[in-house]
Amino acid sequence: MPTQPDGTARQTHAGADEALTEAAFRTGDFDVPGRLFAQAQARAVAEGNRRSEALALGGLGMTLHYRNITSLIAGADPAEGDVAEEASLMDRALARWRETGDAAGTGWGLFCVGLVWQVLHRDWDTAMTCFWPAFGLAEAVEESGDLHGCAEIHRHLGFYYLVEDVRPGEAVRRLTYSLGLRERIGDPRLLPSALTALGEAELAAGRPGRAAGLLDRAVRLAREHGLLPWRINDAEETLRKARAARP
Repeated sequence: MPTQPDGTARQTHAGADEALTEAAFRTGDFDVPGRLFAQAQARAVAEGNRRSEALALGGLGMTLHYRNITSLIAGADPAEGDVAEEASLMDRALARWRETGDAAGTGWGLFCVGLVWQVLHRDWDTAMTCFWPAFGLAEAVEESGDLHGCAEIHRHLGFYYLVEDVRPGEAVRRLTYSLGLRERIGDPRLLPSALTALGEAELAAGRPGRAAGLLDRAVRLAREHGLLPWRINDAEETLRKARAARP
């Protein structure tokens, strides 16, 4: 998340962020982060604090985003109402960030709006109208201390070069930078998906040996830290592809 508010609001958002990370990577239970972000939003509105409201709205949007991803992983399309609600939350969060004039928050908000178009609508063209300006603000996001937000911006730009404007070398560069940021955060729950993405890019670049090394680590960490089964399976399947591609 971008620059945090002070005092109780900071603690509330930190608790909600942690709950969301745990749900997204380990438990799949999004009730707790949803409740915490809703409480934070209500408090921010009562206090007239636009920065806190932007954080809370974005948190609610990301909570719903991970719920929708869960549906996609299960092979079902998310409910139209859930997709519309996620888009609305992301749009409202971006509007609040722009009102604050916070460059880092605006960069993160733009990224989140683009995420809806990329992941849920599968519309890269529209997504990139948000991702490119978000990338332009990525340095501000990183300097604000939001390493995870900056990592996500680089990560999805890496996906763009991996599957849309296919340039594996550029995908490797962006995903390497994203992995480095996640390593700086020091949360092992965040590493397997970053390693898996970079492994896919290395495989696309014709370097299956390097890919296998990254993916070995991804599988080990995903198992050690009890990540969701689909996250473990994703790393394992990509590792099998890398091993099969080696001479």
